[in-house]
Amino acid sequence: MRRCTMTRAIRLSIFSLLLFMTPCYAQIKVSGGKSFTAAALDHFLTKQIDSIGIPGLSIAIINDGRIVYHRTLGVSNLSTAAPLNSKSIFEAASLSKTVFTYFVLRLADKGVLNLDTPLYKYMAYPDIAHDKRYQLITARMVLSHTSGFPNWRRDNLLDTTQHIKPGNLYLKFTPGTKFSYSGEGYYYLAQVIAHLTKNDLQSLDQLFQKEVSIPLGLPYAWFSTHSFITKHKVTGYMNGKAIQRWPGSIPKQDSTWFGAAGGLHTEADSYAQFLIKLMNGTGLSDQMANEIFKEQVTFPREEDHDGESGWGLGIAILPTPKGTDYEHSGNNGNFQSYFRINKQQKNGYVFFTNCDQAPLFNEKLAHYFSTGT
Repeated sequence: MRRCTMTRAIRLSIFSLLLFMTPCYAQIKVSGGKSFTAAALDHFLTKQIDSIGIPGLSIAIINDGRIVYHRTLGVSNLSTAAPLNSKSIFEAASLSKTVFTYFVLRLADKGVLNLDTPLYKYMAYPDIAHDKRYQLITARMVLSHTSGFPNWRRDNLLDTTQHIKPGNLYLKFTPGTKFSYSGEGYYYLAQVIAHLTKNDLQSLDQLFQKEVSIPLGLPYAWFSTHSFITKHKVTGYMNGKAIQRWPGSIPKQDSTWFGAAGGLHTEADSYAQFLIKLMNGTGLSDQMANEIFKEQVTFPREEDHDGESGWGLGIAILPTPKGTDYEHSGNNGNFQSYFRINKQQKNGYVFFTNCDQAPLFNEKLAHYFSTGT
């Protein structure tokens, strides 16, 4: 796989952007790891961006429930070498799911829906009406990835005996019996939410702004196209090539749709503010705030889930020797992202990249946080 390359001029722009930061704290710490100075982190990040070949990075670190480190490094476009700034917007990819989950739980608190009521009772779903098992699916199943849907209907079938035509929606198993990561479930639930609130997928983001972005104080967070996104979105790269597209996995989906599974557009400071509110349970009842972090599904020990023990609502659960962390990764190909938080310590970090090198970067970042090298 070809890396995203950087010129010397682009590298120099990284150093100029180190001037943009949150107030300087003497020591920055991460969950279960070491403490670092801002200068040490600056050096590490600029080195990794250069060696890995990441065009742009937006990253924030949370300590004791506040953002203590925030950087936007690199460029928004390799051809123009235009530097990133505090307004540069990235695709959140699947980090969208955690924010959408909060949105759903806030509406559940208001009585708009019940997490355990079968969704078909709110809105029938013609796309899967041929399989009556879908009538078992609840919002809780969707948010914990036990709906039985594939990730996306275009994916290859695991069981060819079902004879499902390409592009048709199907169930991999009886809902509620297993874990299987699914964007399709989030797509269905978003339609249900739109229906219940007298919206459609083109207007649902307006309700999201009212219920989430504005009350939580998130300056940059949209699920549908917005003039600010058009002006400030960075260019994404995959295999070293620029790819400019609106994320979507459903036929005919465009930028006006509310993309619950991967359409959020944001940046690290806004998302870190969301994570702080999430850990504090801001805007939710105690019951709903606890449901997010509660293990809704437990992974069998014989299955490899990269150390994760199970899934909450919109978030993965990762036991560590020093406590329980919660995480989520995002991958739209040309945009990749990741967050990890510790609710008890109120620590964590989140980052967004505009290329396909996030897994390698996160591996090096995790190693640095744990060892200092």
